[in-house]
Amino acid sequence: MKHIPRKRFGQHFLTDGAVLSAIVRAIDPRPGEAVVEIGPGMGAMTDPIVERCEHLTVVELDRDLAARLRKRPELTVIESDVLKVDFREVARLARATYGEAHKLRVVGNLPYNISSPILFHLLDFVDVVQDQHFMLQKEVVDRMAASPGRKDFGRLSVMLQWRYDIESLIDVPPECFDPPPRVDSAVVRMTPLRHPPAVDVALLGELVAVAFSQRRKMLRNTLGHWLHERCGDEVPAFDLQRRAEEVPVADYVALVTAVGQRDAAQKAKAP
Repeated sequence: MKHIPRKRFGQHFLTDGAVLSAIVRAIDPRPGEAVVEIGPGMGAMTDPIVERCEHLTVVELDRDLAARLRKRPELTVIESDVLKVDFREVARLARATYGEAHKLRVVGNLPYNISSPILFHLLDFVDVVQDQHFMLQKEVVDRMAASPGRKDFGRLSVMLQWRYDIESLIDVPPECFDPPPRVDSAVVRMTPLRHPPAVDVALLGELVAVAFSQRRKMLRNTLGHWLHERCGDEVPAFDLQRRAEEVPVADYVALVTAVGQRDAAQKAKAP
């Protein structure tokens, strides 16, 4: 029986063979690797990937599709909302199978309606991930990979680039899907940085949200007020005569580190 894509799950199934081949070549899955696919759908990407890596773990929310996938012995099926999946536990099980040295390789054609929440959810498990390859809305990929000074450089850019090297790989037009989405798509590669800075992610998120809350204004009007309210007369050195999109990721990281150190020092002084 033909599966009818469910709009509430954001299902758009990739059907273009040439694009599929290009994506699988970019991922380059190999036997013995712990590969996890999010949203396998009808198996268009699943089939060529599992052919190369021999076993694959898949995360599928649609119970009808999950039931079909369970019939395949080469697949381990996690029937769940991906936002509820503990990827650290998935990695623990993978190490039991593949060895301690193996980290997860995460791939998928992500539902566009919840792509950002999925990316932030995976950020919590980045230490057990080798790399990630995702099909996403092209506009989102452009924001993820944007450089400072570009209009698409924003909160998403900073919150991911402090931890990943991000590369846009392949542009994919709507006609490559069934049903076609109303937007262009792209494939992105996310490789965790080997030596990331030590960052309070919650504090960075708060700081960056304030910085980009009014993009057209100089940071002295947004982040400057936040810093003075938080730090009083001990505001760390930072050039506030810039707009948020002009500030390199490293500068945001340095600022949040300084604010965190100031907070720690204040707590140490407290009786």
